[in-house]
Amino acid sequence: MHIPENYLSPSTCGVFGVAMVAVWTHAVRRVRETVPAEKMPLLGIAAAFSFLAMMFNIPLPGGTTGHAVCGTLVAILFGPWSAVLSVSIALAIQAVFFGDGGVLALGANCFNMAFVLPLVGFGVYRFIRGRVAGERGELLGAAIGSYVGINCAALVAAIEFGIQPLLFTDAAGNALFCPYPLWVSIPAMMVGHLTIWGMAEVAFTVGILAFVRKAAPTFCLERQDDGPEGAAALRPVFVLVGALVVASPLGLLAVGDAWGEWGVEDVSALVGYTPAGMGEAWEWQALLPDYSLGALPDWIGYVLSAVIGVALLVIIFRLLAGLSRKAIDFG
Repeated sequence: MHIPENYLSPSTCGVFGVAMVAVWTHAVRRVRETVPAEKMPLLGIAAAFSFLAMMFNIPLPGGTTGHAVCGTLVAILFGPWSAVLSVSIALAIQAVFFGDGGVLALGANCFNMAFVLPLVGFGVYRFIRGRVAGERGELLGAAIGSYVGINCAALVAAIEFGIQPLLFTDAAGNALFCPYPLWVSIPAMMVGHLTIWGMAEVAFTVGILAFVRKAAPTFCLERQDDGPEGAAALRPVFVLVGALVVASPLGLLAVGDAWGEWGVEDVSALVGYTPAGMGEAWEWQALLPDYSLGALPDWIGYVLSAVIGVALLVIIFRLLAGLSRKAIDFG
């Protein structure tokens, strides 16, 4: 679901970028109001769950791959606006450092996966949670909410792809950017998300949520974790993150690219021409493209990339915690 560079027109990217600036501004304000400074580092760990889940590529028969996002999971644990902020930062790290999703398309990717997904997923979760009591209601709400959330995000991404050839063409009628219209992009995106990838989102969300509730119940916005005993109670969460980092090379087993994430040469071979906006446009040079690290074996590069991504998220949210404390002190 990561839209690459130059699949969307500059004007489309600009519209979503402006929209997300307004969303991020509101999210920052809500997070400052609702998340205590001491909880901010834990939000970085929650963001790490999303970052790692997106590294586990899952194949679909026919040669395409997809992944979970865990946006609804973060929303359940820390609130929907916390999920907007944390998943957005995870997506920014993926785009800048690993070339997973376009830098120019970051606003659109965040709109889909960091805004639509967690807010829709959390809304469905809260609706079910309010009508089905106990643990059963929470897990049922998490399952249905995460499934609906990721499919809504996929549908919005499919529409973003599909409107490009309807709005942006050259004199010969060829698409300038993504060449697949709505009647191709929507079925292609939704088949995988309504089946395997939607189920993967459910499995990650419900599995991690159930584990956290049992093993580390203070790992959420509502529960306090003051003092050394509280920190020790969070150890199972750190162990789980470590286990996901070690297991991340399983994502390499999936063969093929996600639908709509092909390189320019692949698109040209598929449609018979090179869309001008894709062939001649600007391209960001990621530091560790495709989670690889020079001549190291792919699995080592994947693990190191996972470590780097998690470390960056922890550092960023620790810095945000410090800024939050200073704002309180000077407030």
